[in-house]
Amino acid sequence: MGVDSTQFFEHIDAFFDYRQTIYQVSEQTIKSNRIDLDLFQSFIRDSPFETISGPAAMQFQYHLKKDRDNCGGSINRKIFALRSYSHFLSLLDVPEADTLPFYDVLKIRQGYRNRPNALTVDQMRQLFKSIGRDTLLSIRDYAVYALMYQTGLRVGEVHHLNMDHLDLQNRKLSVAGKGGKHRELCLTDELFQVVSEWLAVRGQFYQSDGHLALFISKKGNRLAIRTMEDNFKKILAASGLKLPFNVTCHSLRHSFASHLNDKDVDILVIQSLMGHASTRSTEPYIHPSPDKIRSAMEKIPAVIFMNRLIKNGALKLTFQQPQVQRE
Repeated sequence: MGVDSTQFFEHIDAFFDYRQTIYQVSEQTIKSNRIDLDLFQSFIRDSPFETISGPAAMQFQYHLKKDRDNCGGSINRKIFALRSYSHFLSLLDVPEADTLPFYDVLKIRQGYRNRPNALTVDQMRQLFKSIGRDTLLSIRDYAVYALMYQTGLRVGEVHHLNMDHLDLQNRKLSVAGKGGKHRELCLTDELFQVVSEWLAVRGQFYQSDGHLALFISKKGNRLAIRTMEDNFKKILAASGLKLPFNVTCHSLRHSFASHLNDKDVDILVIQSLMGHASTRSTEPYIHPSPDKIRSAMEKIPAVIFMNRLIKNGALKLTFQQPQVQRE
């Protein structure tokens, strides 16, 4: 049982065209899924499997874990891409497509290593202070990352922003999110000033006249996602921040959600601002600050009762002093 390996990979281009045209899947998702399918194709090409069956799927998991040291979340993503492709083959009535094993592969609960975390407000100040805003490029970069932090935009959403997405008169920004979902965001006074400063110097960039993109490179092209990510690494290094977790552009989105949560903004509002379909998608972005956790702990009935006893003198706490060893 299973689909012939040669026949299995014949419809990849049609699969991505179908997903982009019908479901309006983002270019970044298409790119990631294509990398995953290409990886599986290379694995099958170098293996003895002539059909795509259960044993082939299991050996692919072994390959990802043992040979490539992929974490659970990364393996899950690759299997999900293969599952979506298998469903497409079933719709095409490819022989034996309904026997493909990827729906039977259980999800790994391990998750991702080095998942982005949130920076504190003070760390965000230190990060943005390091950008400078004393050159044309630094003014542009400051606006790019300010949009990510103050509106929670994904790096791909910033990449796709056009000039006509800005409504400066009403201080609003129209954003096309994942799956073609649109949302309208308000610009704060500070963000309005930052964006205005960028627009004031944008005309000095090469081929900026008539260019649709809001953010352009020094070569006159739409500012690439890779450029934004690389520049962010340089800014992070210049800031001197030493953090125990991986920090990327996406960390700004995590910080946006977490800082709103610390201010007791309703999670439904955060969900709407971030363009999520449900609060389940929003929850992983919220990282309560130590002060928020401490405040919650102080509201536990047992803690309140103990604090009252201590305050009234009914309970006295003594702490043993460490003994000094004599030589």
